[in-house]
This record gives sequence, structure tokens and C-alpha cells, in this order.
Amino acid sequence: MSATLPSMDVATSDAELLDHTVVAVRTAGSALRERFGEVVRYRTREELMSALAANDDTALDVLRPRLTRLRPDAGWVEDELDGGALPPGEWWVVDPAEGNVNHLHALPEWAVTVTLVRENRPVLTVVHLPLTGETYTALAGAGAHLDGCPLRVSETAELGLSIVATSQARPDEDEKVVRRVGSSVTAMLFDALVVRTSVPATLHLVNVAAGRLDVFWQFAGARADLLPGALLVTEAGGRISDAEGRPWTPQSEGFLAAAPGVHAEAVATLSR
Repeated sequence: MSATLPSMDVATSDAELLDHTVVAVRTAGSALRERFGEVVRYRTREELMSALAANDDTALDVLRPRLTRLRPDAGWVEDELDGGALPPGEWWVVDPAEGNVNHLHALPEWAVTVTLVRENRPVLTVVHLPLTGETYTALAGAGAHLDGCPLRVSETAELGLSIVATSQARPDEDEKVVRRVGSSVTAMLFDALVVRTSVPATLHLVNVAAGRLDVFWQFAGARADLLPGALLVTEAGGRISDAEGRPWTPQSEGFLAAAPGVHAEAVATLSR
């Protein structure tokens, strides 16, 4: 398969590596876009899982050879439900069809995401929305961008004036987490201006980075859900923590991304 790939020079800097990664992710997005349009019918969980896997494989067939060629020694993580810390070294954390179930239902909220993690720190990320053509990128220490234009989180300073969002727990999530999600939504309904609940998490996080949303929170969660948005929000000037306001790591039980002016209020609401 490598013989059919376009010529790709070895990247000599993270900035060059980001450029090459953008090309790979956009190409994978085009392949998924060709599969989009009709609602995919399924009658059993097995049929659902098969349809989800078919979308994943379509994108991975594009991404795996290209990303491996860019970083032959990097590890590879493609299970979007995995969590926790990674072993030492570099790792590609890939969600080939973020919001896959939306894609199957002919809903527009889905994306392709790739993040390079080095020693458990995200160093670059690409989030591509094939239906709009938008590509969000972030490079550690160099800012976050939408199609080359800098992103900045909102300047909202009151939670009561904020649009906030969360993603639901997974269908097989622990009952304690599900109940915590429900109580947090109730608390935010009292304190925030508008509460949005939908999947996938990454699309909420790009909106926080772009200043369209003020707060996003989630309990539990996986690396592929949160690492891309965490880097985007941080590089756009936002604050990342766990739900109690402590430093966030992939091992944390909660996640909070917010504009600086409302972060403390959001922590207080989620801690009730």
C-alpha cells in the first residue's frame, strides 16, 4: 500500500509534522464523506457495531499508513474508548470517526481527529469536519487555529450569561457516573444561560476554543474524546481542569474546559 502513497518528506519540526497530519486527516475525511447521506439501518447491537467498524476502517485505511510513515516509531491508539495514561514515548491517538453514530444516522455532527502525544502531553492535534470543510489545529506553544485563523476563547465573566455543554455517558457507563451526569446537568440548568447536551465531545470543545461556547464538562471519558479539544482550548487561552478544579490528566474522573472568566463558577456548580 505504501507504494501508492504520495511523496511525503520526513518532517523536521512539529510545525511541519502538523502540516502533513492535516493532509492525512483531510484525505480520511473525504473518504468518510463519500459514505455519508443515507441513514444506516440496524436491528441488533452486532449490526450496529459492524456499521461503526466499517466507517472506522475506511478512515484508518487512509490514516494508518500516512501517520506511520510520518512517525515510524510512534505507537498507535485507535480505540476511542481507551482511557488513562500512555506508556513513555510518542503515540498517535486517533478517532477515525468521532461522532460515528451521528454519521450512521445522517446527522452532521462528526469529525476525524488525530493527536500526537509525546510523553503523555499532546503536542499537536487536527480536528477536521468533512461536511463543512473546517479544519481545527493546535500546536503546543504556537496557538490554536481554524483554517489558519487564530482561535480565542470567550471573554464571558458570568456563568449566568454562558452557553455550556456536556456529552452524555457511554451507553454501558457505570450507574454512578450516569447519575452524576444527570445531577450536573440539573445544576447547570439552574446556573447557566443555556445547557446543550449532545455527542461528540470534540465538537463542543472546538466551540469552546472558538469562543462560541463558554464551558464544556464531562465525567469519565476517553483520551480520544478529550485530548484534541484539551490542546485546542489551552492554546486558545482557555482553562482545563478536572471537575473539581484540579489539574486534568487522562486518568482524571472528570474534565472541565472553560473560558477563564467562568471557570471557577463552573467548578463550584459541578461540585454541588
